[in-house]
Amino acid sequence: MTVRSAIAAMLLGLLAAAAWSHPTPVERQQMFEAFGWDPEAAEITVEEIAPGRYVLFGVGGNILASIGEQGVLLVDNQIPEVRDRIDAALAELGAEGVDFIVNTHWHFDHADGNLSYGPDGVWLVSHAASREMMTDDHVINLVGLAYEQKAYPPEALPVITFDDRMQLHFNGERIDLIHTGPAHTTGDAAVLFRGRNIVHMGDVFVSAGWPFIDHDSGGDLDGLIAFVHAILDEIDNDTIVVPGHGPVTDRAAMVSYVEDLERARNRIARLIAEGADFDEIAAAAPTADLDEHRGDSGMFLDRAYHSLRASMQP
Repeated sequence: MTVRSAIAAMLLGLLAAAAWSHPTPVERQQMFEAFGWDPEAAEITVEEIAPGRYVLFGVGGNILASIGEQGVLLVDNQIPEVRDRIDAALAELGAEGVDFIVNTHWHFDHADGNLSYGPDGVWLVSHAASREMMTDDHVINLVGLAYEQKAYPPEALPVITFDDRMQLHFNGERIDLIHTGPAHTTGDAAVLFRGRNIVHMGDVFVSAGWPFIDHDSGGDLDGLIAFVHAILDEIDNDTIVVPGHGPVTDRAAMVSYVEDLERARNRIARLIAEGADFDEIAAAAPTADLDEHRGDSGMFLDRAYHSLRASMQP
């Protein structure tokens, strides 16, 4: 069961639709249970996608590992509760510690590993807005479920940040970090490994289901669509695409994804323009045909509505 389907199932049993937009934050263990996570029993699985490049799947967002002569660079790091298994999986691949970690954004399921790796001297890298979000407490409104992500201590904060673009040169290839504006969050980074022709998209792109737009913290549906288009212009049909969640895929899957987002966006915007409120839009089921292959859209519909309504207000 995916995180999104687990939340949807919980909502059906526990929450009224009217409470979706303003849920009360839950404790960390409750959040794990709602997601169907058992960190103590979780296993890390590995997929080799190119020589020396691997994707690690476990609890939270997908991790991309570059392992080579210069050391180990990770894109994202899941949660500290599973670090021992991440490290064990890396060791089996020949890694001796971790040197750099790039955070694609600040959400706990991608960046809470900073709390463990940062104090060990790993160099942490992120977009400037993500680092800023990590310096304070923030409630992440997941629609029907909310989690308060606490400020990270100084040793868990990125020590290198960027605004629009930056480059790293590591393990024999150029790595481009690209940000185009608010999307999933205000501080998303796509990470392009130019030598191996790989891109890690963070949660700007998920290959299983609809995206989550963190509207309450500045995320934006139109910005997310624009971000995907910008990265599509940077890659080709042979690019290996690592999503924030879901199986590794390709450029064609990103094209299909953004086309579905544009269809959904235009339908929701039209209903808003006609004066429909959220309940009326939900009843109209504007994504019903797309849900047949994209999955449950409850969370997406709520966040998309609020994002578009805010942008369409005079």
